[in-house]
Amino acid sequence: MKKLRVLLLTHPQLIPPERREDLTPQEFMAVKTEFDVVTTLKAMGHELLVLGVQYELRPIRDAVDTFRPDIVFNMLEEFHGEVLFDQNIVSYLELLQVPYTGCNPRGMMIARDKAISKKLLAYHGLTIPAFAVFPMGATIKRPAQLQFPLIVKSLTVDSSVGIARTSIVDTDAKLAERVTFIHDRVRTAAIAEQFIEGREIYVSLLGNERVQSFPAWELVAEKKPDHVPLLATRQAKHDLEYQARHGIKFTRAEVTDAQQETLAKVSKQIFKILELSGYGRVDFRLGADGKFYFLEANPNPEIASREEYAASARAVGIEYPELLQRILNLGLRRRLLS
Repeated sequence: MKKLRVLLLTHPQLIPPERREDLTPQEFMAVKTEFDVVTTLKAMGHELLVLGVQYELRPIRDAVDTFRPDIVFNMLEEFHGEVLFDQNIVSYLELLQVPYTGCNPRGMMIARDKAISKKLLAYHGLTIPAFAVFPMGATIKRPAQLQFPLIVKSLTVDSSVGIARTSIVDTDAKLAERVTFIHDRVRTAAIAEQFIEGREIYVSLLGNERVQSFPAWELVAEKKPDHVPLLATRQAKHDLEYQARHGIKFTRAEVTDAQQETLAKVSKQIFKILELSGYGRVDFRLGADGKFYFLEANPNPEIASREEYAASARAVGIEYPELLQRILNLGLRRRLLS
């Protein structure tokens, strides 16, 4: 394995400490992905420069000129406080003609917009929940064909931001209230889509032109009351005490061989339709009707060693160092999209 000079881009507040013991368990949750990636790449023998980026592009240019990396490991999720600007960082790396890990800018832009991605997949005949978009400043009026219950989310912000039990609405008044909440608190347009009661399934993928899918993973809440809907809220994903209290875990999905084959086929199709590259994750709901409903696609998902992406790779024999090396190799081999 060739040793590489790797410039790792993250946010200043997410630059990990040298030792895990310097943080409380909950503090570590915020930087676990950066910590795992940095420590593993160093242990593999790669030369690493970690750069915190938030408001200026010039530090990236300076680091590329002075450090002369073989590749940039991109872990940025926004720029200047705006999630839609993450694709611009990748575009800037392409202008600098430096290889980078993860998704290309076009795929990031398409997948970021939950409505655009659903429209594209509906055009190709894939199963999606019915939905409507409510732009900021527009009148909140539900289309007659959009039936309750609905779940209201940000149109463009992921990581379960703005999602809570109150996101599921069953009246026009509650719909208006929740859309207004997204407008005011998250500061984006809102999307309201048919709420599919059922299981939440994730499929992780790796590749550029040729794409590999890993076994399906699932969100499970073992202590959830029967009347409470299953939701992947920020607390469910990141709050250790909340996870322990509600018996929340992410585990290999109990699906049939036929269902796994369907998920792999459809996920690869989605990966290509949305023009993703590098690594990604596709989220589904398995409804009572037995159909897998597409929820959203996540370019550059969380890759901490104990999270679902790395765990699903490990299930097919790809240990964490090999996974990171494959991500690096894909970045080095990517052809720039025209």
